[in-house]
Amino acid sequence: MSILLQISSAQGPDECCLAVAKALARLIQEAKESDVQVDILEEEIGRRPETLRSVLLSLSGEKAEVFSSNWCGSLQWISESPYRPTHSRKNWFIGVARFSTPEVLAESDIRFEAIKSSGPGGQHVNKTDSAIRATHIASGISVKVQTERSQHANRRLARLLIEHKLEQQLQGQMADLKAERRMFHHQVERGNAGRVFKGSAFKSV
Repeated sequence: MSILLQISSAQGPDECCLAVAKALARLIQEAKESDVQVDILEEEIGRRPETLRSVLLSLSGEKAEVFSSNWCGSLQWISESPYRPTHSRKNWFIGVARFSTPEVLAESDIRFEAIKSSGPGGQHVNKTDSAIRATHIASGISVKVQTERSQHANRRLARLLIEHKLEQQLQGQMADLKAERRMFHHQVERGNAGRVFKGSAFKSV
């Protein structure tokens, strides 16, 4: 069973979007050390290069439950602004929230199609038809996944993402969930961080 986590800048400034990207990198590093698999399902790019407004993750593995609990809540990043050198603020807050895990669909409920990957060039972009477009036949919900280099891995992520979207729709909670996530953006608690990081290296304090 996978666990869904969202890391959000909570409508914060560019520094908070940078903190989201740094937190994601740190989380992936710690997950690897804990033998927890992390997959990126959705991400919202920030205004500045290499920043993220939010990212939705899937965590799996025997230690995923405990691992995720260590990340949920407010995160504090103590650092001078890399964008505004004269700015006096040095404390930036972002949030991590867990969302409900979707039910598992039957393989026959989804139509998979292998397609070519799109996006900027470079060694990290697939050169073969390993990207997957998956469509839930009954609802018409469709997603495209090209994160991994193999069709099998992309099929798994596409299925998980469809399950997540379908659960929102089938339970009539899509509007509520969007409102919940929107409120989460605005409700990151400042001054009561569960974890604190410091400096450009984003080291845990």
